[in-house]
Amino acid sequence: MSNLFDTLKSKIDGKGKKVVFPEALDERILTAVSQLGADGMLTPVLVGNKEKVEQKASELNVDISAAEILDPANYDEFDEMVASFVERRKGKATEEKAREILQGGNYFGTMLVYMGKADGLVSGAAHSTADTVRPALQIIKTKPGIKKTSGVFIMVRDEEKYVFADCAININPDSQDLAEIALASAETAQLFDIHPKVAMLSFSTKGSAQSPETEKVTQALEIAQEQNKDLLIDGEFQFDAAFVPSVAEKKAPDSPLMGEANTFVFPSLEAGNIGYKIAQRLGNFDAVGPILQGLNQPVNDLSRGCNSDDVYKLAIITAAQAL
Repeated sequence: MSNLFDTLKSKIDGKGKKVVFPEALDERILTAVSQLGADGMLTPVLVGNKEKVEQKASELNVDISAAEILDPANYDEFDEMVASFVERRKGKATEEKAREILQGGNYFGTMLVYMGKADGLVSGAAHSTADTVRPALQIIKTKPGIKKTSGVFIMVRDEEKYVFADCAININPDSQDLAEIALASAETAQLFDIHPKVAMLSFSTKGSAQSPETEKVTQALEIAQEQNKDLLIDGEFQFDAAFVPSVAEKKAPDSPLMGEANTFVFPSLEAGNIGYKIAQRLGNFDAVGPILQGLNQPVNDLSRGCNSDDVYKLAIITAAQAL
């Protein structure tokens, strides 16, 4: 795990990236911000009343002097932000409504990212996933060719690293969704120095069973291959045929993956969520994430049960995504 983050730290060090934290009064956020400030790899931006934030930090005995503190109620460029938000929402919010909405930390912080005042955002310690993701989808929006964001976990055990997707967002993705998830996951793999070998998973290997569920996966494969002809991707596979060379030799002898997949696209959220938790709890893998992908600029969602180390690590990931 340490090697994974050492690599990311080396990538972001000296790049001057700024990461926004809308939940500035949360103890875990302030503790992580103190550590990030001490490391000097990125600039934390806290959203909130400066006096209250500094008082809370003092009570916790943490040093946040390296952080910027921006208050929606007293922000010099608030009028510019309101105008930009109204334009971005294309008539879905009046100026009066925008002024109200942008007092909220997540919306204010997301607009800082959209306007180029920061490079990414980390929230969710005290908010639901919906509260974190909704502003991102409304303001930052998804990359061209991507209709939906998705959530991946990097599964780490000693020197092993794998990408599991989607384990966080899309309950029942269709073929187009799965293709988008596969392409975005390949990009995420590269961020972590994983050369993507993508397997589209199912309960069938190369037609051993046929059903609407397996056909969805094979159609997704065709879409992904058409959109990125250079990507090493194949399917549909049962997990063992994607991961174990001896099984692949029997079940899928003509596959270019040869049982050496490292990026796994699950056919549904329930499969992905169950799969990563099994690897985590029975296989003793560390699960890093969820990392949101597919957005024009990085926004990431913490678990409300997170600790300060989770915040610290996700901030480093967010800064790396912004490179």
